Amino acid sequence: MEMYHKPVLLDSSINGLAVKSDGIYVDVTFGGGGHSKAILEKLSNKGKLIAFDQDDEAMLNKINDDRILFISSNFRYLNKFLKLNKINKVDGILADFGVSSHQFDSKERGFSTRLNGPLDMRMDKDQSLSASIIVNKYSEAELEKLFKNYGELRKSKQLAAVIGVQRSIAPIISTGDLRRVVESIFPERFLNKTLAQLFQALRIEVNHELDVIKDFLNQTAESLIPGGRLVCISYHSLEDRLVKRFIREGKFEGEAPKDIFGNTNLPFKKIGGVQIPSLNEINKNNRSRSAKLRVAERIFN
Repeated sequence: MEMYHKPVLLDSSINGLAVKSDGIYVDVTFGGGGHSKAILEKLSNKGKLIAFDQDDEAMLNKINDDRILFISSNFRYLNKFLKLNKINKVDGILADFGVSSHQFDSKERGFSTRLNGPLDMRMDKDQSLSASIIVNKYSEAELEKLFKNYGELRKSKQLAAVIGVQRSIAPIISTGDLRRVVESIFPERFLNKTLAQLFQALRIEVNHELDVIKDFLNQTAESLIPGGRLVCISYHSLEDRLVKRFIREGKFEGEAPKDIFGNTNLPFKKIGGVQIPSLNEINKNNRSRSAKLRVAERIFN
């Protein structure tokens, strides 16, 4: 297997799953297969692992093991594919919401702020919407809202306006083109952070990432047995906020509903606090520096 992605918070995530040797587990973000391999090492011959990934390049890393079932689809369809494969309940679900190192390092995918490539950013290369379409076709008002809400960018309005001027002269077709637009209005000391926030905003919009996470989380209670574990690794505040609120309130906005006695009927309880990488892990894998891991257990109700 070609390991193109160093699994982040590997020990913490496997410990959080509390893997039972004959259990059924789901890795909804297979990627390079690092987390999946670690789960399989804990399973007996009776155990089973279901792995999701919509990126066809992840197929190159498929593990040759009869205990694993590979689903070439987005994990927002978790329950659909579990049911199609006659799997009613599972013992644990792991989700790593990060972009893989392989995707970042492939200039053709357009995820990297450092490498010049097509302005793409599609996780599923068969879909039509790309970052180029957003940058060149969205109105300036839509771009401003996107940069503000998904990138939490300063000068969102100014950036949208400058993009509007530039694309009227010539289409913005590469990551290098976009970088030069940003360089024209942001000081060098803010450049790397701004580019990271801008690319994050575009990537979220291209892949509907926050909607996908919501769809996924809303299905987990139905998929897990009582006592089953949910482990989520997030990389920025927008993702982590969704996971945190879902575990705490069972929803993404507002407080959990209460009965006439003031009791809540939550699907999960949190296990421990938020976990972050050690300095040693960050030194070995710098892309893990922003990761946060949360663990929840399906409540008996």
